[in-house]
Amino acid sequence: MIYEIDGERFSGLAGFYDEIGRVMLLPGTPWGRNQDAFNDILNGAFGEPPGGFTIVWKHSGVSAGRLGHEETARSLELALSRCHETQRETALTALENARDGKGPTIFNRLVDLIREHQHVELRLE
Repeated sequence: MIYEIDGERFSGLAGFYDEIGRVMLLPGTPWGRNQDAFNDILNGAFGEPPGGFTIVWKHSGVSAGRLGHEETARSLELALSRCHETQRETALTALENARDGKGPTIFNRLVDLIREHQHVELRLE
């Protein structure tokens, strides 16, 4: 099975989750729309083929820019408001790094997460 997502269809993390839902899930299937829920999708929790599948990420260069440090900082700012106090210092450091254009971006994290799954092939185009 091949799932094709298009980096030109979204401009932020919420849009990425919309695209994943559109491409990989049945319409109207509820899911958490967060990294843990995306990991569940990659693990086959929503009925993906047990033998594995391929994600083709079209216009991944566009996504790399749109899901770069600016979007990472915006996402971290939102997460900080819900952050447990024991994680606050780590989150603040990550936010400062993102604002300075340092550290992994949302795009990097998503690519790494997908690649952690041996039964999922990722093709960046």
